[in-house]
Amino acid sequence: MHSESEPDAALLSERAAGGDLEAWGALLARHRERLQSALAFRLNPRVRGRLDAADVVQEAFIVATARRADFFGQSSQPLFLWLRWIVANTLLELHRHHLGAQMRDASREVSARRRSGDAAHETDEALVVQLSAGATGPATAAGRAEAEARVREALAQMEPIDREVLALRHFEQLTNAEAAQLLGIQEKAAAKRYVRALDRLREALSDMPGGLSGLRP
Repeated sequence: MHSESEPDAALLSERAAGGDLEAWGALLARHRERLQSALAFRLNPRVRGRLDAADVVQEAFIVATARRADFFGQSSQPLFLWLRWIVANTLLELHRHHLGAQMRDASREVSARRRSGDAAHETDEALVVQLSAGATGPATAAGRAEAEARVREALAQMEPIDREVLALRHFEQLTNAEAAQLLGIQEKAAAKRYVRALDRLREALSDMPGGLSGLRP
């Protein structure tokens, strides 16, 4: 995997800023794998048969290419985080398109804790899917429902920002620095919140079949 810190990254960026689409394409390609992995985590299970992570990222790249002047006109965000923002917005719109009625119905049932926006709600849902899938209880509908209920209860005891840090750091594999910049907190605070979130989840779900022994900082 390439990194923006490699010697030719600055040259590519300079060429891309000057209108070189080949250089811009090379910059995008460096982040494709990470973006697809992050998107796969947040992709709603109900649309996995209709949406492919690679296709969604490609669609987001088309948007990013049309708006690349916006990126070069700012200096606060690294390219990966800017692209991740566009990918997240693209996925949110696709979820609304494919699950519009279901999302509206679900929003009437969720607690006030989740009514802060679609993005926060989707983070919670993605965490429930990933964390409950790690349980090794009975492979029945009732067993899966019980595991999901336990995970939801454990997540509800955490602050929203801790849930987001957990999603960004553990499942999207962002660095502490990247997560901190996205959330507007200090890097040390992001690291502490991540470890705390893992500890609280392991403790809350220690007696669940399979537990969360695989979760390590």
